[in-house]
Amino acid sequence: MSEVICRNLRIRGRVQGVGYRWSLCAEADRLGLAGWVRNRRDGSVEALVCGPVEAVDALVLWAHRGPSMARVDRVLSNEGNAAEIGTRSGFAQIATR
Repeated sequence: MSEVICRNLRIRGRVQGVGYRWSLCAEADRLGLAGWVRNRRDGSVEALVCGPVEAVDALVLWAHRGPSMARVDRVLSNEGNAAEIGTRSGFAQIATR
């Protein structure tokens, strides 16, 4: 069994209004990850991703390119806090912060 980790991602570039959150949710669901994604008022997208190391790493790689209409300039990745997910299962879009 693989180690479970959580990562907090901040994605910058042209990532709002191009289906980035929806696409990230679909990819996270495909990889069996838990967490959330939301727009930030500064124009970035933030995500909290938890799951097996290999799956989280695969989503982080995906985040660097995103969907076809996006232009990703930078992805910042830090250790995430699993407590922020609570009892949520699966992956969801949450309110803008």
